[in-house]
Amino acid sequence: MIPGRAKRHAGASDTELIDRIRCGDLGALGVLYDRHERNVRGFVIHLGCAHGDVDDVVQTTFLQVHRAARGFDGRATPRAWLLGLAANVVRRHRRSMARWIRRIVAFAAEGEHREPMTPEDSLEIDEDVRRVQRGLEKLSEQKRAVFVLVVLQGVRGEEAAAALGIPVATVWTRLHHARRELRALLEAP
Repeated sequence: MIPGRAKRHAGASDTELIDRIRCGDLGALGVLYDRHERNVRGFVIHLGCAHGDVDDVVQTTFLQVHRAARGFDGRATPRAWLLGLAANVVRRHRRSMARWIRRIVAFAAEGEHREPMTPEDSLEIDEDVRRVQRGLEKLSEQKRAVFVLVVLQGVRGEEAAAALGIPVATVWTRLHHARRELRALLEAP
């Protein structure tokens, strides 16, 4: 944290920082980043973002704060609002990566015929992924976002609903199904 920034914004609540960001105060954005970067990073990781992409997604989330601050209405806490922004950035990032992968696959298919993947190749692919992470990855994006927000990040249902732009009842429905699916995945042999 830059010392001058800390003094100028000492004691400011997150909501006040967002108001200042809305008015163009980038120092306030730095303070908000310092306060919440770790939470946003953990959330992005729990959403299953590839390790090499986490830094970019976190940075993009905070770059979105300046633009999105105009729409902050206080229905969600600033933390839940930031996590909602991060969920949207992860979703856009995945779509972008999927398009890129499809282009590469199409380009490769134009070339030589490839041999099927060997067992050795298969073993190299993500051997170290833990069972819980695999379970989270099998959930739909919507269920995963609600589960991570409410269960792992401790955001209240009403705040999660506001952050994701969905009704509270939808939060509880998605959370119920996410828990049921995760339980079944984790209990399977």
